[in-house]
Amino acid sequence: MAAAKPTLTDSLSFCLAQLTAAAGEGLGGGKDTATNETPLGRALLALRTRHVKAAGGIERFRARGGLRPLLALLRRAAAAGPAPSQAGSGSAPSSVESAIYDGPAPSSGPAPSSASSSSPSPPARLRKTLDLALSILANCCTEGACRTEVRRLGGILSLVTILQCVKTDSIQNRTARALGNLAMEPESCGDIHSAGAVPLLVESLTACQDSQCLQSVVRALRNLADSPQHRLALAQQGAVRPLAELLAAAPDPALTLALVRALLELSRGCSRACAEQLSLGGGLGPLVSLASHPKKAVREATILILANLCAQGLVRPALGNAGGVEVLLGELRRRRGPNGAGPASQQPLVRAVCLLCREAINRARLRDAGGLELLMGLLRDPRASAWHLRVVAALVGFLYDTGALGRLQALGLVPLLAGQLCGDAGDEEEEGREAASWDFPEERTPERAEAGSFRSLRSWLISEGYAAGPGDISPDWSPERCPPPPPPPEPAEPTSPTLGPASLRTPRTLRTPGRSPAATSEEPWGREGPALLLLSRFSQAPDPSGALVTSPALCGLLAYVTGSPGPPSPRALRILARLTCNPACLEAFVRSYGAALLRAWLVLGVAPDDWPTLRARPVRRQHRELGEMLLQNLTVQAESPFGVGALTHLLLSGSPEDRVACALTLPFICRKPSLWRRLLLDQGGLRLLLSALTRPAPHPLFLFFAADSLSCLQGLVSPTVSPALPPTIPLDLDAPSPCLYEHLLGPAPIPAPDLHFLLDSGLRLPAQRAASATASPFFRALLAGSFAEAQMDLVPLRGLSPSAAWPILHHLHGCRGCGATLGPVPPPGQPLLGSEAEEALEAAGRFLLPGLEEELEEAVGHIHLGPHGGPESVGEVFRLGRPRLVAHCARWALGPGQCPRKRALALVGLVEAAGEEAGPLTEALLAVVMGVEFGGKGSSLDC
Repeated sequence: MAAAKPTLTDSLSFCLAQLTAAAGEGLGGGKDTATNETPLGRALLALRTRHVKAAGGIERFRARGGLRPLLALLRRAAAAGPAPSQAGSGSAPSSVESAIYDGPAPSSGPAPSSASSSSPSPPARLRKTLDLALSILANCCTEGACRTEVRRLGGILSLVTILQCVKTDSIQNRTARALGNLAMEPESCGDIHSAGAVPLLVESLTACQDSQCLQSVVRALRNLADSPQHRLALAQQGAVRPLAELLAAAPDPALTLALVRALLELSRGCSRACAEQLSLGGGLGPLVSLASHPKKAVREATILILANLCAQGLVRPALGNAGGVEVLLGELRRRRGPNGAGPASQQPLVRAVCLLCREAINRARLRDAGGLELLMGLLRDPRASAWHLRVVAALVGFLYDTGALGRLQALGLVPLLAGQLCGDAGDEEEEGREAASWDFPEERTPERAEAGSFRSLRSWLISEGYAAGPGDISPDWSPERCPPPPPPPEPAEPTSPTLGPASLRTPRTLRTPGRSPAATSEEPWGREGPALLLLSRFSQAPDPSGALVTSPALCGLLAYVTGSPGPPSPRALRILARLTCNPACLEAFVRSYGAALLRAWLVLGVAPDDWPTLRARPVRRQHRELGEMLLQNLTVQAESPFGVGALTHLLLSGSPEDRVACALTLPFICRKPSLWRRLLLDQGGLRLLLSALTRPAPHPLFLFFAADSLSCLQGLVSPTVSPALPPTIPLDLDAPSPCLYEHLLGPAPIPAPDLHFLLDSGLRLPAQRAASATASPFFRALLAGSFAEAQMDLVPLRGLSPSAAWPILHHLHGCRGCGATLGPVPPPGQPLLGSEAEEALEAAGRFLLPGLEEELEEAVGHIHLGPHGGPESVGEVFRLGRPRLVAHCARWALGPGQCPRKRALALVGLVEAAGEEAGPLTEALLAVVMGVEFGGKGSSLDC
């Protein structure tokens, strides 16, 4: 087939020449339309269909200077002035069309307004010419360089004028398309707003019937909503309501997609004007219906529009009536499912659901649709920690919904709230005043003019302290209703006149509306405010023990009270006081070790995180006083007739765990001797506690609590007890007594030794036979009896090392307190089992030297349980198994002057050292608590 014959319009130069000639550049006078229209039409058609659409065609068109004559052609239309609202197909051409057809006009006057009567149907041909020119311009504006060039050449104003003058659907369509493309540049978008295009586009929405034209106009409005200021301007100029009305008219799918995309942009940061117009336009119902649209783009855009609308309180009730609550909950539940999207896509839905909780009607719908479970799932999810503050603030809306509170408590809200008190949840952005609950809409009254005398009076009232600010006084103010001036204010946190669940970022104060700040006691309100408010509501139940008197809840409250950088909220202190004063919570405090936790954390300054690591944490006086007050509240409950019966029942008939917890808690909350003696001593509570020490711990701080409990009980039994040394011979190690054996080691001892002991190592130790025989029954039989050693001058001592033999030889020759017993004792930190000290103790028992045993035991106690010893040495000493040392370990652990942490660590070491043989440890601790001596084998106490 032969190739098509080339035509003149295949040349870009020819087309540009025709365009330049039509625009009148470099030419004077008018052109004959009958002669020039056809070549111009063919050139414009070729530019649109071939040259501009070709690869790189737009760039070549711009580089060859095609935009200038194209805009000049349109500018002549813009300069022609307004036209009738609609030109019919058979009517005379408008002034705009005539200006384009007849050629260029002088800059000082308008274009000609009439066409040659001989031209066949000029309006149709001229509209086609304008259509082609606008289409070319719209295509060129898809590239950034062309958009910049059009803006520089002033093409925006020409397009706006054409939009105003020519009301033909096709012209409106292409003009709106060109403006929409230009609006993709922020600078051009601002110029379009300034040129007044928005009201013209809004007018086109109501006047046009063609779907393609409406889509172009809707797209232009969407692109013009590129910033919060522009979105607000569009809403204030009435751009939202026509869109909503079109959506309610059930348009075709393409227009529906365009409408929801435009509404999505306009509803970002939804303003009051946007929400009002969308609601008045009847768009809420169609939007809820479109949330189940089969097309994903429509469905997702619609859901985001509904989420954006929730930022305005005035539209939320109507949105709930239309079914928006169920739609948003269902979508959030789907996105949080296994196949759902990431956290970023859930954020607007979470915000919307939380805002819906501000109105009672929507809270009821949310509760019935399973929204409480969904919100609880968010609180449990660590990936959603950035939203936890918002969710807790939303749950405050259910504060007086008894059914919802019961459901939330059953779902485990209380421990989650307690964890929120000291959590690191991210800060949420504060909502504006327009997001406040619409259950109490603010009244908008017209402002009245204020007289000069009123302004003067208001200034005086503020300066004298009768009013906090201008907003506190209205022209109807009366001195009779004014409270007296407050005293000079002390430095305090700034006050805020309103309180909202969303205001969580900075600490603020509560204030009753309509009352003077001096008339109310203000209370700090920070990020923990909503959680404390809910916890306070739970604590006011008749029996809040199941929810609040648990280890997680108490730990959260105590961590907040002691870890708050500033003064904690008084609400938290009231919650703790309310719980300790409630008789229904007594058993829960006992079962959960709550009383022991209060004493450890507040009075002793030991938190669960501080154990077993020794961490320096100063105990503040306020915390100690709070702890003592709370324990006193529990004491009042425990010593009441109800409390005595409850504790007796727990100790005698409770489960094994409850019985141990009761025995441990009694020394903290019982001060009546008749009560604690009957329960702990007469009914075996103390032995029950001691026997539980070697079993698996029911609480992470159990051994710490037990050590503190035993120490407190010791103080109750013996209020004046003081630390005492073991009942052995006093040993003054600072001023040792003279050594009676040292002279035998010299070169010429007087008297000379008449005996030597031979050790396994071959070492010979000198000795006096008479002194050695009288020191011990063993050596008397060995050296002065009928054994062969009685006739030997070199007597072997088997199984004895030199270090272990050294204190024995000193003791045989009468040394008491000369320091020889310190030699075989290793320093603290080294094991005693297998050491020379253990060997010396064993040898002293084998050679029947009880005095030497006592001296060695006291030396071990002085080094390992003295000022330089630590709690880790207590278990080492206990492992030697010497009764006197066991008693010394028990006294060291339960001594009244001992540090609570060291006391507890010592008890841990004793329990580990005792292992399964808990009898000696139990008897030793029992003896120390009861204030009786313990040290002999087989000693036992009944208690």
